[in-house]
Amino acid sequence: MVFAVQDLHIEFGPRVLFDSLSFVVEQGDRIAFAGQNGAGKSTLMKCIVGAMEPDHGKVLLPKHTQVGYLPQDGIHIAGAPLLEEVLGSVGNIVELQQVVDELSADLQMMDASTPEYKDTLEEIGRLELILQDRDAARLRPRTESILRGLGFADKDFARDCGEFSGGWQMRIALAKLLLQEPEVLLLDEPTNHLDLQSQRWLEQSLRTYRGAICIISHDVALLDNLVTRTIAFHHGRAEEYAGNFSFYLKESKARKEILLRQAKAQQREIAKTQEFIDRFRAKATKATQVQSRIKQLEKVELIEVEDDDAVMSFHFPPPPPGGHTVVKLEKACKAYGPITLLNGYDFTMAKGDRIAIVGVNGSGKSTFTRLISGTEAPDAGTFAFGHHTQVAFFSQTHADVLDDEQTVLECVEAAASRETRPMVRNILGCFLFRGDDVFKKIGVLSGGERSRVALVCMLLKPANFLIMDEPTNHLDFQSQDVLQRALLEYPGSYCIVSHNRQFLDPIVNKVLEFRLGHAPRLFYGNVSAYLETVEAEERRLKAAAQPALADSAPPQQTGNRKDARRAREMARQQRNKVLKPLQTNLETVEEEIAAKDARKEAISAELENPANMSDNQKLMELTQEYQQLERETETLYSRWEELSVEIELKTAELEAEFGSLNA
Repeated sequence: MVFAVQDLHIEFGPRVLFDSLSFVVEQGDRIAFAGQNGAGKSTLMKCIVGAMEPDHGKVLLPKHTQVGYLPQDGIHIAGAPLLEEVLGSVGNIVELQQVVDELSADLQMMDASTPEYKDTLEEIGRLELILQDRDAARLRPRTESILRGLGFADKDFARDCGEFSGGWQMRIALAKLLLQEPEVLLLDEPTNHLDLQSQRWLEQSLRTYRGAICIISHDVALLDNLVTRTIAFHHGRAEEYAGNFSFYLKESKARKEILLRQAKAQQREIAKTQEFIDRFRAKATKATQVQSRIKQLEKVELIEVEDDDAVMSFHFPPPPPGGHTVVKLEKACKAYGPITLLNGYDFTMAKGDRIAIVGVNGSGKSTFTRLISGTEAPDAGTFAFGHHTQVAFFSQTHADVLDDEQTVLECVEAAASRETRPMVRNILGCFLFRGDDVFKKIGVLSGGERSRVALVCMLLKPANFLIMDEPTNHLDFQSQDVLQRALLEYPGSYCIVSHNRQFLDPIVNKVLEFRLGHAPRLFYGNVSAYLETVEAEERRLKAAAQPALADSAPPQQTGNRKDARRAREMARQQRNKVLKPLQTNLETVEEEIAAKDARKEAISAELENPANMSDNQKLMELTQEYQQLERETETLYSRWEELSVEIELKTAELEAEFGSLNA
């Protein structure tokens, strides 16, 4: 046992969060805490770590058990360089050695056949591995590896921790926990501020983590790939499921159906018994049987089936009609001090585009959203909205400018138009403001709640172009589903900055990738398709690096020049036979892509031509042709990717067999 929760009871006023909650966490467990926002998941973590006292019950932690806790927010670290701060978090090696010595002494007094002996032996082994890892020669490289995995650059290592923003502060705290390797990791939304690459790295790290992990997350992919147990909290009760999050969703539905059948069967039996009592109550000959059934009814424990939370839906207000081009940047430049984010960048967004914006933090994603929303001008180049483009923009900073004296309801009603005002209470319910919550003052809300209010205000604005910067960060699964379904039905265009693959995959058709020091790149398809492309690129780079390493090795002496010439000739023949057809096909695909891009440019110019604005038939034909070209271009890019990967792999195979093909 790593720790146990025993008969925990927590209540806030009349509301009971937990009643007699008990469970045990074993070494190596991967547990998800599931449930709606406000169900008590974060409160439970605070009780486990000792930051909050329960009303009743207790948390049992064995001696020497270390618990590492990553809260959602409230982290601020300053006063030391990044690398030194993380290195210094591992604690005193001497103290750790003392714990090992104490456990070793205890071991001498134990019976080797007892479970306690085995547990103590395993704990000594675990601590000795940590001591080995904390050897100075190993600790620094491991620390640097963790920091790089979480997205820090080498040049960041010497920066004071206080220079990093809130999301990066969370990464610093997470790096310290991963380096410390406590017996238990309590992680509250660890991926909220991580980019896709860092999320993938963290998932791999957590899979191989030696201790137990309890996690709260709205990242379904992470939960499904990591956890093996799910504890779900609902209306003051907790239920355990022996599987990942998707298993919990399926199994909880099955349990509910079984419970409903049992409840109906019980009600039928109660009705039969009551009918017998009513029928024979007045007959003296049946008095004994009637009294028996009355007592039987009194002892029945009614099966209670909790009502599901109301599933709400939201539909965007109808967007005004707009032109073919939504927004356009030409030769755009943007820099902050020495950091250049955009340098002569061209970007055109067409009607119907649904773009996910991804990339590491600090690469320019939020800056780009401000540029295309018109709230910030480029340093050089031009920006223009298309014909009749009307934009609605959600930024994390919008939560900071809300009026603290207004109630939630007043704030949202003030942002709504006459047409959308009747939708206000419904959409507030969709985004977790229910009942008296709507009468709370903005000033008393948490950061996540303020962010949700700002999002609701944006969603009620009629627009044909939506820009959203991390809209799902503070939404539970149900609210994410509401927003996702609304976006699927939305007929306008949008750009969404997010790293939530589960949320993005069904609703986007393009991905715009931002990388430090490089121009943004556009990929066709959803986020999963983009990740496959990036992984294929990484494989090609590795394949290309292998021949380079082979070329750098000292040449081996050969005693037969004729054999060497024959080998080179065979290599050329194989290259012509295997690679040349692939390269010819690749060139053909590139020419087709260039031709279709040129035609798309010509169509865009015709669609923007005022002379064509009144010819609806022509506009429809041009739009249909443009959309067909988009689909064909997407297919060609997929073919180009396949050919590129095949050429790289074949080249690596041939060079592994014959040496460099350029010899």
